[in-house]
Amino acid sequence: MDLVSLQGWLDNASFAVLFVTMLLYWGGTAFPRIPYLAILGTGGMAIANLCIATLLASRWIEAGYFPLSNLYESLFFLAWGITAVHLVVENSSRSRLVGAVTAPVAMSITAFATLTLPSQMQNAEPLVPALKSNWLMMHVSVMLLSYAALLVGALLAIAFLVVTRGQNIELRGSSVGTGAYRDSRRQLRKPSEANQMAVVVAETTSAIESQAVGGTAVLDAVATSAPVATEPLSPQRLSLADTLDNISYRTIGLGFPLLTIGIIAGAVWANEAWGSYWSWDPKETWALITWLVFAAYLHARITRGWQGRRPAILAASGFVVVWVCYLGVNILGKGLHSYGWFF
Repeated sequence: MDLVSLQGWLDNASFAVLFVTMLLYWGGTAFPRIPYLAILGTGGMAIANLCIATLLASRWIEAGYFPLSNLYESLFFLAWGITAVHLVVENSSRSRLVGAVTAPVAMSITAFATLTLPSQMQNAEPLVPALKSNWLMMHVSVMLLSYAALLVGALLAIAFLVVTRGQNIELRGSSVGTGAYRDSRRQLRKPSEANQMAVVVAETTSAIESQAVGGTAVLDAVATSAPVATEPLSPQRLSLADTLDNISYRTIGLGFPLLTIGIIAGAVWANEAWGSYWSWDPKETWALITWLVFAAYLHARITRGWQGRRPAILAASGFVVVWVCYLGVNILGKGLHSYGWFF
């Protein structure tokens, strides 16, 4: 079997494996009492990751350059990055819900690259002069890996919104280092805190009794907040929401430095190729917008102490911004990065 036939078999196999993997994860989410569905889903994601890696390696051997020269190759590299980040995140969170949101996206990317792109765009062709540089691997690969991490983090934020039903649950995630949740109805406390609360209750009761029998102790009235009408979430949902929020924050925290490095490397490469570090090309402009969105997310969490729904909504908007930056710019307009444009 030659390399071209191998590539044609691998891209179809990647799509088929990811489709079955998506069904396994959805089945595991719907029927959590069947444990082997999640195990099979993890195995399917690992097989898909290996198939895509083999596809990219075969194109590298065939063409003689790192396979990131056209949209077909970059789509498969992005799918490989998403599956790789997924395996790391799932191993950290131990939640099958991660695969339920990442597998459909990885499958859709491979389906788009395999079934939608014209055949001439799927063939490996000689590099255009602007791409004949060592910066091809350094810039494009880092950017795509950052997209993969940011997309996974944004997907987990969307899953958080679904799990919490959009309620304003305030979490104490890794950005403040406590790892417990709180809202107007429930609050997890450490045993020492629970003991302190018991002491306060005992002192309050003693003060009331003392006042009732004519003692000198005085207890000021304490205003209590009105009960919230929304239905409280179950402890299982709150625990899952805490996990999703924590993993989403950490994944975006991984993707943001990669995005920063990728933009800087791209600016250096642009100066070598076109004589200018920044030319406000549509791709460059949207890369800056993407950077600003996730910079605002991290700033809100680290500096402002945002938790729960508000940063999740901001991260969910970043999911759309990443796709506009990566794919929308190539579809809707041309520029210096137009080698991936196909309309």
